[in-house]
Amino acid sequence: MTSPADTHTAASQLSAGPRPAPGPAADEGLSRRLRALACTAPLHDLDARKANLAGAYTVYAMAEVALAAIDLVTLNMDFDTGADHDQIVARLLPRIAAQAPDRPVTEHERVARWVLENLINVGSVDRGFRAVYGTFGADGVYVRRDYDFKLVEEVPGPGGGVYLRATDEAVNVLVGALDTDVTSAQIAAEVKLEVLISRGRLADAQLAAEQARYRTVQYAETLRRTLEATRRNVRAVDWLNAVPDMIAEALDHVADRYRHENAILTNIRKARDEAEEPEHKRRAAELVDIVKDCIRRHTQLQSRLLEAGPLFRAEQDRQAFAAPTARVGLDLYGQLVAPLLPLPVDQATRATDAFFAHGTGLRTPVSVRVGDLVDLLLTPPVEREHLGAEMPEPDLIATPDDSRFSEEQLAHAMELLDLEHDAPRRLSGLLAEARLQDPELPYLVALLAVHAASPPVGTAYRQGERRLLFAVDDGATLDDPEFGGADLIVGTALLDAAGMAADRKDAS
Repeated sequence: MTSPADTHTAASQLSAGPRPAPGPAADEGLSRRLRALACTAPLHDLDARKANLAGAYTVYAMAEVALAAIDLVTLNMDFDTGADHDQIVARLLPRIAAQAPDRPVTEHERVARWVLENLINVGSVDRGFRAVYGTFGADGVYVRRDYDFKLVEEVPGPGGGVYLRATDEAVNVLVGALDTDVTSAQIAAEVKLEVLISRGRLADAQLAAEQARYRTVQYAETLRRTLEATRRNVRAVDWLNAVPDMIAEALDHVADRYRHENAILTNIRKARDEAEEPEHKRRAAELVDIVKDCIRRHTQLQSRLLEAGPLFRAEQDRQAFAAPTARVGLDLYGQLVAPLLPLPVDQATRATDAFFAHGTGLRTPVSVRVGDLVDLLLTPPVEREHLGAEMPEPDLIATPDDSRFSEEQLAHAMELLDLEHDAPRRLSGLLAEARLQDPELPYLVALLAVHAASPPVGTAYRQGERRLLFAVDDGATLDDPEFGGADLIVGTALLDAAGMAADRKDAS
């Protein structure tokens, strides 16, 4: 029997309307699980698509082979290089042969290569996977998001070869987590490993040891990507705060893990020596190998961490003081457009045809596969909308005007530097006159004068400029309360307009 209080509560809930969507904090756990599910989707897709292969391949468990391939790539890649493609295929063959021992070796090899190519996603443009999932924004609106990830990627090696490397998403698929903090996960895995060994549960301890090794590989991958980004562009990595803190934290982590792993190794050896059952002894021996591999990887990681600081300084010197290229760039306007604009079309096309024939480069021919051709011919045409597909609404963001000087200040500065009908002047006099008009104006005048110290005469000549601002250093010292250096002589040079017209006529 329902009480009046229960009736009033139900009525108030019905009158309140639908419950609001959960906010970002409540939805974050669901988003993480959706991304974790997306990382496993390519593995399940292998079993769904194996029926399309020419032959009876339904006997093979493709997702199992894919997990074994990710495992092999993760454990065989080094800090500087990855895993060898042919070596991974060779190590996959015994597992594939165990699933179908009566099949030929050539078929086993084809299955291994097919699984590896699908993990790399060879058929796509960027060789990556994309999943779409939904979240709730801060205002409770449902928003669809794209999640791009890779499982195995091909990277160039130091000797010119191509190697395989497992990504963070692939390692997370192996250990059953996603976006986990590497340091905390490593500590948790090794504490769990130590507890399991002390309790004699070596089968569970072996799984925990393998997870700890995966985390070690993932930690080294983070450092390797940071060093690679530094070699490409030292300014793209925060070497002021983030990387030094990461290196110091990683060194402490390695030292702590090294002590723990040696203690764990002692306990495992003791369990191995005292074990009487053959299975127990075998498990302990495998654990010894895994933990010794963890110690080796941590030692290698420590040496790379100690080399990170000198590498940053060397790259900073190399990129900051690298000699500029000696090649002269093409002035498309002055050398091609300006001379051709006055010409008739029949004369101009000869020059443009010759330019674009040599400037477009080579075109790679498209290789047609029979499977793609059959799918293209058998696919019915798609009905198109009369007005075409709906164009997405661009998300435009107004760019803030962060310029220091206004258009009015630039006009005043150009007026001061307009010395076409006057004799050249000293920079000190121009700065003093500019300071009387605006306290910020001398900075703009000094900037324009320094830029005019090496004027692009050839470019201005080819583009038909009539005058050019120049600045010359005659050895005089600048006497100014805000600026130092040379007291430049600033003037305006008139370019030869008749010579420009003659050159253009000759070019035509």
